[in-house]
Amino acid sequence: MQDSAQQTNKYGHQVSFSDAVRVWWRIALLSFGGPAGQIAVMHRILVDEKRWVSESRFLHALNYCMVLPGPEAQQLATYLGWLLHGTKGGLVAGGLFVLPGFLSILVLSVLYAGFQDVTLVQALFFGIKAAVLAIVIQAVIRIGSRALKNAYMYTLAASAFIAIFFFAVPFPLVILTAAVIGLIGRYFDPESFVVIKGHSSLGDADRAVDSMMDSGVGQHTNATLTRALKVLAVWLPLWFVPLAALFITLGPDHVFTQMGVFFSQLAVVTFGGAYAVLAYMAQEAVQNYGWLAPGEMLDGLGMAETTPGPLIQVVQFVAYMGAFREAGALDPFTAGILASVLVTWVTFVPCFLWIFLGAPYVENMRDNKTVSAALSAVTAAVVGVMMNLAIWFAVHVAFADVETVNRSGMQLLIPDWGTIDLASVTLAAGAFIAMLRFKVGMMPVILVCALLGMAWYVLVAGGA
Repeated sequence: MQDSAQQTNKYGHQVSFSDAVRVWWRIALLSFGGPAGQIAVMHRILVDEKRWVSESRFLHALNYCMVLPGPEAQQLATYLGWLLHGTKGGLVAGGLFVLPGFLSILVLSVLYAGFQDVTLVQALFFGIKAAVLAIVIQAVIRIGSRALKNAYMYTLAASAFIAIFFFAVPFPLVILTAAVIGLIGRYFDPESFVVIKGHSSLGDADRAVDSMMDSGVGQHTNATLTRALKVLAVWLPLWFVPLAALFITLGPDHVFTQMGVFFSQLAVVTFGGAYAVLAYMAQEAVQNYGWLAPGEMLDGLGMAETTPGPLIQVVQFVAYMGAFREAGALDPFTAGILASVLVTWVTFVPCFLWIFLGAPYVENMRDNKTVSAALSAVTAAVVGVMMNLAIWFAVHVAFADVETVNRSGMQLLIPDWGTIDLASVTLAAGAFIAMLRFKVGMMPVILVCALLGMAWYVLVAGGA
C-alpha cells in the first residue's frame, strides 16, 4: 500500500483533502493586513512553500477575482480551493477564510456593545500587524519581479498606483483601462504584452493543480451550460430565499429585513474591496438607518483591520450594533448575534456564486493569446494596486493619526509625525530583514512579533 499522502486522488493530484483543510486553516488564521496581506500569505504558502499552484495560474486566478465585486482575497481562496478539490474544496477554503474573522469580530462586538473595551485584542494583534506589513512588502516585490518583465508592464504598474493612490480613480476603471491597453498592445508588440502565459513553465510540472490540468483529469473545471445552470439553481435560492422569508415574516421595515436587503445590495457593488464602499456604508448606517453612532465605524474598521479575515467583515460589526440597539422583543445580545450571521451570509454567498459560476470559463481562457495579453496588463496594474494597499497599510501601522486630504485635485495621506509608532516600525523592519535577508520562515516571524508586540503594548504602551 502506498502512503495516502503519495496517492493520486480522484482529482489527479497528490494533495489530500485533509492536507488542504489544514493549509486553509493556516491561511485563514494568518489572513491579516487586508487584501494585500492576505494575498501575500496565500502566495507564500501555496506558490512558494507548498508548490501546489504555479505563479501564472495564481496570477490568472487573482486577475479574475480582482474584477469581481466583494473581497478578492476570500474569492481567490475559494477559486484555488475549487481548483484543488472541486466545490467542497472551494467551500472549505472560502468558508474557513471567513470563520476566524467572524468569530473574532463577534466576540469584539459583544465586548464593545456591553463593555466598550477591546484592549486585550489590540494588544494581541499589535505585533502581528507589523509582521504582516513585512510579508506584504515582500509579496509586492516577489509578484512584481515576476509580472513586470518590461518597460510596458512597469509603466502600467506605476500608472495604476498613481491613479489610485493620488487621484482616487475608481478601481474598476483602472483594471478595465489596463485590460484595454493589453488588448491593443497585443497587436503592436505581442511578445511584450503576453507576460502571463497560458501554460506554466516546465519547472512547474510538479505543481498539483497544473499537473492535474495538463493531464486532462480536472473534469470538475469544465465549463458547460448544464453546470452553470446547476450553480445558479443552488446559489441564487441560498442568497434570496432567506431575504424573502424575512420580508414575509417580519415585514419590510424590520431591522433584519432592512439589513438583509442593504448588505445584499452592497455585496454586488463592492468593486475594489472594502475601502471603496466604506464611506457609503458609514453614511447609510449612521444617517439613514441609525445603526451606528458617529465615529463608531472607525472602531469597527479597527476591529476588522486587526483581526484575520476580509476587511469587509466590518459589516458584521455594523449589523451587530444596529440589531443590539433595535432588538425589539429579543435580547439585545441575541439580536446582535443573529444580525451578524445574517449579514455575513448575504455578504459572502454571492462570492461563492461568482467563483463557482465564472471560474470554469476563466480557466478555459488560459490558452487564449488575446485574453493572456489583457490579463498580463491587468496583472501589472494589480501590482500597482497592491503597492497602493501596502503603502496605505504601512502608513496606518506606523502612525496613529493619518488624515486624507485633497490638494489641487490630488488625494494625499498626511500622517501626524508626532504620532509615529516607533515600536511598530521597529518590529516591521526587523521582520522584513529576518525574512528577506536571513530567510526566516513566516510563522516564526509572526510568532516572535506577536510576543514582542504584546509585551510592548502591555508593559509600555498600556502604562502610558
